[in-house]
Amino acid sequence: MLDGVTLDQIRTFIAAAEQGSFSAAGRKLRRAQSVVSHTLANLEAQLGVSLFERSGRYPQLTEEGQSLLRDARAVADHMDDFKARARSIREGLEPELSAAMDVMYPMPAITHAVGQCRELFPTTPLRLYVEALGGVVQPVLDGSCRIGVIGSLPTVPDELVAESLVLVPFATVVSPQHPLAKARKPLSNAELSKHVQLVLTDRTPLSSGRNFGVVSPLTWRLADLGAKHAFLRAGFGWGHMPVHMVQEELDQGQLVEIRTHANAKARASLEMQAVYRKDAPPGPVGRAFIEALRH
Repeated sequence: MLDGVTLDQIRTFIAAAEQGSFSAAGRKLRRAQSVVSHTLANLEAQLGVSLFERSGRYPQLTEEGQSLLRDARAVADHMDDFKARARSIREGLEPELSAAMDVMYPMPAITHAVGQCRELFPTTPLRLYVEALGGVVQPVLDGSCRIGVIGSLPTVPDELVAESLVLVPFATVVSPQHPLAKARKPLSNAELSKHVQLVLTDRTPLSSGRNFGVVSPLTWRLADLGAKHAFLRAGFGWGHMPVHMVQEELDQGQLVEIRTHANAKARASLEMQAVYRKDAPPGPVGRAFIEALRH
């Protein structure tokens, strides 16, 4: 009986568990509720396990159902990956290399990776976006970019696969004229909160309601990292910046690195990750680009 379990039954089980009712699962799958109920009843009979408790108004996962749901999702994900890889093999090279890059990623590393890909695939065109936070992820989710490289958005949506790339070190900096520039000891959050913090903000709703690294109630939110950089130099506030973007100014005294309790012993680092949709993994060009970014 177990050999008769189908992928369609597994996907129906996942939809019912995630949607909270058989009717909602039917709407998601574009099927009648009766078809969903029948499919799940057959699945339970084949497994010899009750997946849902049906005594209440809405079906509830049983303990056995909760345990098997994890395995069902893994099976569905593996099948999506299998089909996507087969499609990539069938299609061969991607028609273009399309990528959305986090603005925090060092540009010299990006140009190096693009250069390597051009040597390997000289006829493949490039389409590259440089964004921040959810602006990197959104083009990947909607399919306009095959690859994203994220860092400033620390959460990865469930629809995506993530691969670690590199760590980008950060420094907390101010203008030499800023009051915090005179501090000779690590600053507490209470001390930092008395001054304006310059914060990169999201152009998309993907990070709505969440703040990353914000400790001051006095915030100026900027959608452009270049504007944040300029405002820091102008002495409008304090903020975190990638070291590679401010190292020259730190060396020349145009910016001052301040220590906080969080970075008293070592600079903080941001993990950069390559992401792509589970149903659209990178082909040969995209894979070469990711490996070049990693090395």
